[in-house]
Order: sequence, then structure tokens, then C-alpha cells
Amino acid sequence: MKYKTLASTDLKVSRICLGTMTFGQQNTQQQAFEQLDYAVAQGVNFIDTAELYPVPTSATTRCLTEEYLGNWLAQRKNREQLIIATKVCGPAPMVEYLRPNIAHDERNIRAAVEGSLKRLQTDYIDLYQLHWPDRQTNFFGQLGYEHNSDNDGTPLAETLRVLKALVDEGKIRYVGVSNESPWGVMSFLQLAKEFDLPRIATVQNAYSLLNRTTEIGLAEVLFRENIDLLPYSPLGFGVLSGKYLNGALPQNSRLQLFPTFARYQTPNGLIATQKYVDLAREFSLDPAQMAIAFVASQPFVGSTIIGATNIEQLSQAIEAINIDLSDDLLAKIAQIHNACHNPCP
Repeated sequence: MKYKTLASTDLKVSRICLGTMTFGQQNTQQQAFEQLDYAVAQGVNFIDTAELYPVPTSATTRCLTEEYLGNWLAQRKNREQLIIATKVCGPAPMVEYLRPNIAHDERNIRAAVEGSLKRLQTDYIDLYQLHWPDRQTNFFGQLGYEHNSDNDGTPLAETLRVLKALVDEGKIRYVGVSNESPWGVMSFLQLAKEFDLPRIATVQNAYSLLNRTTEIGLAEVLFRENIDLLPYSPLGFGVLSGKYLNGALPQNSRLQLFPTFARYQTPNGLIATQKYVDLAREFSLDPAQMAIAFVASQPFVGSTIIGATNIEQLSQAIEAINIDLSDDLLAKIAQIHNACHNPCP
């Protein structure tokens, strides 16, 4: 395993982070334990979860992922050897079952932190992230920004002040954002500097061969402000493995179980996927491993978040960190990208 100290922190994390959003929906607690044991045995020390998980979220499976992880931590007694990240929801109809009037204000964030700490059976969270913005803006693949100052949500400074109090109390160590825009990241940084509030350490946004929108505006912020990206969906919900090409829909696959997760199956996305799969095979690489290796190789990436529903998938994903992509291969990836630019933003 390879490791990196996340920018502006003392968190030395594995370059592969285990995502857990299938725990409690597609994976039982026993299967979750097996994945966690296997990942740690391979050197993974960074685990990402959220109060929202598992996904798809529902009142019947609410918060099971954190509960499974907490039960595993309690049994294995290895909390001090691991870096645990979790997230607080932003407002959305799909999560109204969690708390009434969800926002990034003191009432909600404190309730979320206390809930996560209890479920995780720990006294502190290493990285606490805002899962998506409180304000109206584009995220989860939305396009065509429409400004609405009447829906700006909790002031960002107020949110940071709550997070500062939690840092001071020792309940969280560092803070990050997720599904955030360049404006949002820069605004948080400016407020942190102006009012001596916690500095954003990481940004967890979607990034893959099918969605490189991070490179358009956010990448410059990451470089200039010394922030690490924690990319999620490096396989585009498994699409870049090639298993959904030509209309295939494997039994018990994510898109077979949850057909609404079609973000990465646009017509242009399928065309690009076929090209990337063919390219991987031309270089005798597994398509999924090539896709993960590409994401992990980007200089603004701190740790790549991977997810799996079985040990075989997990093993392949973790091994991808050791794959070096040749200059010739990278040049051909660039050709595909230029011909089919960000087909699944």
C-alpha cells in the first residue's frame, strides 16, 4: 500500500480509501466485516462513511453503515490505527427522515456528530465532512446553474463556527466538504482565514474517466490552496468496468438493483466507456483497474475512495494503486477524453 499525509493535516492515509455505502443495503454486517478485515490486511487505514449511508437511503436502513463500522471497530479494537471519515447531510427531501429541517446549523451538526460518534462507538472523528452544500447550487451531476439568493442556506461562517467548537471539544479533528464548487471551497477558505476558523482540508467530489469536471475550475483551487481531493465513484457506479456494455445488466449489480442510478449511462458515456475498456484491453489491463489507477495518479488526489460488494471486486480495486500507467497509455486516454469530453458530469 502507498500512503500520503493529507495536506494541512497530520492524517497519514492509505492512497486507497474504503468506501462503505453498500454496508446495510447490498452487504450484510458479516460481509461488511469481511471487507473491512480484508482491506486493513492490505494496508488500507482510511475508511469513509456518512450518516446518510447505506445508499439508496431510506428510513428502514437509516444509519446502518455507521452502526456496522462501529460494531467492527468495537470488536477489532483497532480504532487508533485507523483514519475514520464521515459526513453530515445537507437539506434534501430524501433525508427528511433523519431530522426535521436539516441544515448546516448548530442544531443539526451537533445532533449529527453525536449520532455518528455513538454509532461508530468512538470519541472522535478524524475527518468530518459536509456531504453536500446547504445552499442551492449544482451537485450530483446537475447542470445549468440558476442563482437563487433566497435559498442560500446557513451562512458558511456560522457552519464553520460550529465545526470549530467541535474541534475545540475534541469531537472532530479536521473538516472537509463534499460535492462542493470552486466558489464554495474558496469562500470557506476565506472565512477560515478571516475569522480563525477551521480550514477545509479535503474535497470529496465525483471524479473519473467519465467525469473530469474537477479539472475545469476546482483543480487550480486544490493546487494553489494546498487541499487534497478525495475522489468518489472512480468507476462511475461500476460502469467503467465494462460490465454494463451492450445492454448487459448483471444480476444483483447496482444498476440492476437500483436502475435510477443512471448518471454514468448517458449515450456519450457508453461510447466513452467502450473506448476506455477497449484501450485497457489493448494494454492488457483490467478496465476497472485502469480507471482507478488513472484517478489515483492525479497529483491533486489524496486518496481514492473505492467501493465493492464482494472481496473479488475489493481486491482488484485495492491492487490498482500499484499500477503505473505508461505515457503512451495516458496519451491515448487524453485522445479519448478530448473526443468525448466529460460525458457524465
